[in-house]
Amino acid sequence: MIEIDGGIGGGQVVRTALALSAVTGEPVTVEDVRGNRSEPGLEHQHLAAVRVLGRIADADVEGDELGSGRVVFEPGAVRGGEYEVDIPTAGSVTLLFDAVLPLAVATPDPIAVTATGGTAVKWSPTMAYYRRVKLPLLRRAGLQAAVDVDRVGYYPTGGGRARLSLAPSTVTPTLGDRGEREVARVYSAADWRLSDDDVARCQAEAAAEALRESGVDVADVTTASVAADCPGSSVAVRVDYGTAIAGFDSLGEPGRPAEAVGEAAAGAAREFHAGPGAVDEHMADQLLPFLGLCGGRVLIPEVTDHVESSIELLGAFDRGIAVRESGDGWLLVGDD
Repeated sequence: MIEIDGGIGGGQVVRTALALSAVTGEPVTVEDVRGNRSEPGLEHQHLAAVRVLGRIADADVEGDELGSGRVVFEPGAVRGGEYEVDIPTAGSVTLLFDAVLPLAVATPDPIAVTATGGTAVKWSPTMAYYRRVKLPLLRRAGLQAAVDVDRVGYYPTGGGRARLSLAPSTVTPTLGDRGEREVARVYSAADWRLSDDDVARCQAEAAAEALRESGVDVADVTTASVAADCPGSSVAVRVDYGTAIAGFDSLGEPGRPAEAVGEAAAGAAREFHAGPGAVDEHMADQLLPFLGLCGGRVLIPEVTDHVESSIELLGAFDRGIAVRESGDGWLLVGDD
């Protein structure tokens, strides 16, 4: 039984530990779940991930209840099929999907997960980033996956609905020199109740203008008025390079001008371009499970706390990641 200190990170430690357990077949115990948070233990979004992973991996699970500080996960065989899960808050649907993605390397049959919750909320990738940046990048590495969105969900109500479709895959990211910057694309959405202020268009135009002022060719600007359970908005910027894709998003908030939302996403793209790495800092952490399970190499801008904790977690499953300093960033190398 592998024992993991859940106090070294947030819910991502739980999600990744259980996903690795499901793929490798190694039982795992996560102690002190989210122990470094002001409200420790499993919240709704973490519990949803624990339960759906337990079903897909036919696992014996202890501690799958709200507030639990200890989770024991003894996996069986990963099974394909249709699964549904409800996060009864604005908990992140994309983070739940992140817990399921690594199972593509172990499943003998397709997996489909339909989830409700938040699709554009703080501390997680927006669904636009997920669909336009992360999945296209992983598909280049071999992942067979797609996400369809039925409904958008903003904080604090949630209520979004999306479906993840996975097929058996071998995923080996190979991202070194990102190559020359080519074009950018802007994706902006806002709840219909914000239409009078033209929020979706203002966000998009502000992002596109800021990108053009930085010398970036903006190939496409997409805006959408959506129906959500509560008002909200988001914008995502995708930047294509010769061999890589980078993404940056920003969320609307009460009192925050729509122009500031768009400019924030464009500013993050500008900062990334001025620095090293083939992927943005958030993507670096998200690629690590695949590096550990299937091998590959990725050049990242910096070794963040999230990257360090993920490397430590993979090491507990005997899936070591080498970290090599480079003049163009840090090279993460996985050996399957």
